[in-house]
Amino acid sequence: MPYVLGIDVGTTRTAAAVCRLGGAGRAEPELVGLGGPGGGVATSLQLTPDGAFAVGEPGDPRCTATGFARRVGDDVPVVLGSERFPAEELTALLVLWVAGRVADREGEPAARIVLAHPAGWGPHAKDLLRGALHAVGLPEVTLLAEPLAASASFGRGPVGVFSLGGHAFGAALVRPPFELVAWADGVEQAAGADFDDLVFEHVRSALGRPFTGLDPDDPRTRGLHARLRRDCEAAKRVLSGAVETAIPVHLPSGVVEVPLTRARFEELIRPDVEQAVSVFERVVRGTPPEATALVGGSARIPLISSLLPGRVVFEAAPETTAVKGAALAGRHLLLGPDEPEPIETSVLVRDDDPLLRFPVGGSAPAPDEEFAAPPPRPPIDITPLDLPERRSVKRVVRGLAATGRSRDRDPAEDRR
Repeated sequence: MPYVLGIDVGTTRTAAAVCRLGGAGRAEPELVGLGGPGGGVATSLQLTPDGAFAVGEPGDPRCTATGFARRVGDDVPVVLGSERFPAEELTALLVLWVAGRVADREGEPAARIVLAHPAGWGPHAKDLLRGALHAVGLPEVTLLAEPLAASASFGRGPVGVFSLGGHAFGAALVRPPFELVAWADGVEQAAGADFDDLVFEHVRSALGRPFTGLDPDDPRTRGLHARLRRDCEAAKRVLSGAVETAIPVHLPSGVVEVPLTRARFEELIRPDVEQAVSVFERVVRGTPPEATALVGGSARIPLISSLLPGRVVFEAAPETTAVKGAALAGRHLLLGPDEPEPIETSVLVRDDDPLLRFPVGGSAPAPDEEFAAPPPRPPIDITPLDLPERRSVKRVVRGLAATGRSRDRDPAEDRR
């Protein structure tokens, strides 16, 4: 069945969703598993010794690229080993890998691919990425700002978008279907990873000397710190649904648990959250949104929804809102917005009753047989287009099958 593919290459994770084009009524977007935890895959590309790329696999940090999607448009290349790569090339390769995985699952390439991108991208960054996508065989990808994608499922009036992920914050005001009224990216604004650091410092202070006295050059200490940071992130997620948790610390002397309540966690992050809410309020000032959509994994923190003004809406997994909205937006671009099913109110069951005909000027209408058929239309000559040959791919991604082109492109997208 034909489908639209939405892709969100985030700073931390990459996700994909499809929206069916067949059948009647509204088609809901479906997340596509990419093999990583939670259905997505880590936004990382590891350059292998054979010159290919491995997606989402841990490896030598000197040969592994992360966070490159946010660097599209930056003249400084990403250095992997002894080679240099533009950020847009790495992003295009990851998009190609996702499109190939989904095409293998669905048995056919997508009818349209919609790629969510940061709201701050200008024409230069978008042109660079389009060129890189064309080079890997994906010339017809629609680029859509993340706030526009995220708002696709919420309301018909002005929608506020409060986005808070692991490493990025954004605020926007959107007027459906695809008008970005105002936006702001908080470059210096704290995000989820910064909240993890605050929890880490809470544990350090609680343990005191048994923790701070560890040798930082000892490999065991580095391993302990890495494990503790993962546990601090897990505690942050737990406190979105619970009022208290405990963070295990694997000291050389044994495991020690440090308690953390939601009240204490909110006390730690409140200054940063209040600053983010203040940025959002400045963005939507003058046009109160009908609803504010929370987007990003860290946006589920209860303190955020309690401080935002007006009606707040979010999905059970707000980190998937943008990618599902991208797939839904692609369906709207191809088929138009979903309309409610018409309600049958007519009581007429026949239309051939002569009593239901209303002659004008006292003359009866002529029988249907007396109307002459229109003359046939002249034939139209159709000349097939000579399409250019597809360019070869400069780099390959391990295990990636070639994908077909997506069809159609929204002309309005180029004007954004």
